[in-house]
Amino acid sequence: MKFKSQLIKGNLVRRYKRFMADVRLMDNRIVTAHCANPGSMINLLENDADVWISYVDNPKRKLMYTLEIIRSNKTRVGVNTNIPNRLIHESLKIGEIPELLGYESIKREVNYGEKSRVDFFLEGVGRRDCYVEVKSVTLNRPEKGSKTAEFPDSVTKRGTKHLLELSQQVKKGNRAVMLYLVQRADCKYFSVAGDIDPAYASAIETALNAGVELLCYDCNISTDGISMRNPLEIKI
Repeated sequence: MKFKSQLIKGNLVRRYKRFMADVRLMDNRIVTAHCANPGSMINLLENDADVWISYVDNPKRKLMYTLEIIRSNKTRVGVNTNIPNRLIHESLKIGEIPELLGYESIKREVNYGEKSRVDFFLEGVGRRDCYVEVKSVTLNRPEKGSKTAEFPDSVTKRGTKHLLELSQQVKKGNRAVMLYLVQRADCKYFSVAGDIDPAYASAIETALNAGVELLCYDCNISTDGISMRNPLEIKI
């Protein structure tokens, strides 16, 4: 997935009000960027961290800039949580995810469960309908394992609800997949941050016992674009 325009380099001044970040550009101007990430972004918000932002000249937007990448411990990390669904959609269309091959129809944002929308609904002749939820992963805590990516980085009632609804789809005879996309390339393993959200960790156990499948891939992150890389070993 290529960025629509050339990214602009700067340094992080601060992130605040959850969805806003001030960035100092190379000419020392400070601009405010939209931070499309509801999580805590643990270990990513160091003062003066190198960042890259995108710019869209759209008068309907309150903020013309969007925070896309932060450099953390020499690793570029994608922090825009809107990116994974776009990237997974591209990957599904060109058959980059072996576990999800063989489906002729790929639909996005399909209503299911209790007033929810699944990220992807896959249909194929002779195959069970497949419900796929996608989560963006950025968390890496050296004290928990320098090569381990974790989710979530804050309490996520919405994420817990999705796991329970995927479990219900399996009970109905359908296939259900939780796909974690790690927006960094310095991890080998994936685990659940149960100390951050015990309810989510419990829901994972329930989902696995129900037959929900877990997939995890990492990404190559560059200032030109983001692409899927390798599957990560899942340690629950």
